[in-house]
Amino acid sequence: MIPTRAEAECLLREAERCNPGPWGNHSRTAAHCAEKIAELCEGLDAETAYILGLLHDIGRRFGTRHLGHVSDGYTYMMSLGYDEAAKICLTHSFHTQTTKTYIGKFDTSDEELEMINTILENTVMDDYDRLIQLCDALAGSEGVLDIEERMGDVKRRYGYYPAEKREFNIRLKEYFEKKTGKNIYVVVEKETYRP
Repeated sequence: MIPTRAEAECLLREAERCNPGPWGNHSRTAAHCAEKIAELCEGLDAETAYILGLLHDIGRRFGTRHLGHVSDGYTYMMSLGYDEAAKICLTHSFHTQTTKTYIGKFDTSDEELEMINTILENTVMDDYDRLIQLCDALAGSEGVLDIEERMGDVKRRYGYYPAEKREFNIRLKEYFEKKTGKNIYVVVEKETYRP
């Protein structure tokens, strides 16, 4: 289950009041990208994709956490009954369904980390998970970024970017270009979209 578009937008605005920052517009950009790509993909609903993109980082509402934003988002969405959005809060950071390639600080409790690992092990990834992973890698706070630029930005901020994750992002871009039959940057209006 997921909220409506209007409800999701309200949840994001409320979250930004709790913890202002560029993550809100990053989420809007991810939502825009997800919607545009899903419009061209058989089996994906553009409205659902937009909502999932908008809420993927909603755990940031609870403050500046790294890995903790994943468990915070998952727990928060589950508390509201939005299990599909909760799943995306968790899966968007883990292409390989393991925390081993996570970029950032492990700032969770042992219980939170165990919860994340258990859910990841038992999750069946689908094209919504893959789509939001891609859109997270395209979304800047001021608009759509070249995927290489975005990965470089993350590397500058955290000091590294695993080669495995980089390769996975490139494969995701290629996967969705094949599904849409178009260049992803054209689909997501890279040159013109601003949140």
